[in-house]
This record gives sequence, C-alpha cells and structure tokens, in this order.
Amino acid sequence: MTPARPLRVLARAVLPLEAVLVVCLVGGVRTPAPVLVLAEALVAGLLLAEGLVCLRLRRRGLSWRDAVAELVPGPVLRLLGHELRLLASLGRWVARRPHGTAGADGVFPHARDQAALMYGFAFVCVVETVGLSFLLARWPLVHGIVLVLDVYTVLFVLGLHAASATRPHVLAGGVLRLRQAAHVDLRIPLDRIASVRRETLFSHEKAEGELNLAVGAQTSVTVELNEPVDAPRLLGAPRPVRVVRVHADDPRALYGALKRARTAPSPAPGPPPRV
Repeated sequence: MTPARPLRVLARAVLPLEAVLVVCLVGGVRTPAPVLVLAEALVAGLLLAEGLVCLRLRRRGLSWRDAVAELVPGPVLRLLGHELRLLASLGRWVARRPHGTAGADGVFPHARDQAALMYGFAFVCVVETVGLSFLLARWPLVHGIVLVLDVYTVLFVLGLHAASATRPHVLAGGVLRLRQAAHVDLRIPLDRIASVRRETLFSHEKAEGELNLAVGAQTSVTVELNEPVDAPRLLGAPRPVRVVRVHADDPRALYGALKRARTAPSPAPGPPPRV
C-alpha cells in the first residue's frame, strides 16, 4: 500500500472535523484550548506529510499533476480546478482574451442574454455584503469570516459570467466545442452529428441522454448525434449524451456554420503518381 492512501483516508477524517470546529467558533461555542491546539496540529501534520509524500512521488518520476492526484481525491481536484478556472476567467475578461479560439474556423459567443441577470445578482450580493458588515461589526471574528465569504461570493458570480464570456462555442479542426461557464467543455466530432436544427426552447425537462446548456433559460440550436459522447458531470461522473441543446448570441451563424461544415465536399484527390 502506497503512503498516499492512508493520507487520503486521514484527510477525509481530519478536514470535516476542522470544518465542524470552524462552525462552532463562528457560532460562539466555547472550545477548550487543548482541542484547538490538537486540531491545528493535526491539520499542520497532515499538510506536512502530504508535502513530503508528494516530493517522494516526484522523485519516482511522476509529474506534479500526477503526484497531487495520488494524494487528493478526484472530485476535490475537479472542484478546485473549477474554482481556478473561474478566477482565471476574470483575468481573461478584463484583458479581453477569449479562451481556446486560436485557429478556430468559427467562434460563437453565448453570454449576452445572461449579462443583465448576472450583473443584477452581483449587485444584490454587494448590497448584502455591505449590510452584513454593519450588522456584524460588534463581532470581529464573525465579521471577518462572513466578509471573506461574501466577497468571494461576489467574485464567484462575476467569475461565472466571465467564464461564459471568455469561453465561447468554437468550431475548429472538424470538432464542435460547446461550453458553459467553467464546468462544461464538450467536444463533438462533426462526423458524429446526425442533424442540426434551429429551435428556441424556454423549458427543458431532464431526460436521460440529453444535455441542455441553457443561457437565460433558453436554448436556440439542437444537435442530435448518431453516437453518444461523454459529457462528464462537475465531479467527474460519466454522462453519455445523444442530444445537446445550446444557445448562442447569433444562433443563425452557429447553425449555418455547422450545416456548411457537415456538407463541405471532400478535398479533390491529387494527380495519380507516374509509373
């Protein structure tokens, strides 16, 4: 048994206990000093042990990514990756640098119809942050924790919109890449597309084998496949789909590009070789 496995088991026990301890502190529950010291010592020891094991795995030839994957459960890594993509999208949004569009045959933005809703939601979060700051000013510890959570919530909401704005749908190299915020990135080879049609839908019932990437509660293009493709869920669970409904700011352009790409003639063969 590798050293990584016991550490993963220990992390699943220590980290929930640490979360319970934080909740108790925020709620004003008096906690004996020895318990606090023991909890922090366990967390510090766990982090130190994982760091040492990570270095040991690196010496065996594993990359940093593979070494971390040995220590951290897959769902945790996927959640962390999602948060990092949101924060990176904020930087791309400010710098006006879309993701994954270099060399594309077609780029199709899809964030316009959700902008007003997301800005409004972010404004409500800012108002809530200011209000709670005044109400909790007498309790510095609680005030600090809630302030950090509220500020992160504002960044999270803006990051969701930034991810949608900087990750458009892309058609390139015979592959249709459909995305939604930072949690869906689906690649569909054009030879797996059976049909494409324009249809605006505002209600989507969940069904097995169907994926609805709605924006502003609507989709405008439906893609049916002759073979299922895997669209993993947020935590990595497989999800084969045969029907994908998406939205684009210009659905006519997306529909037309797909029709042209699927019916484009094959390149003419060159002249036969001389004998």
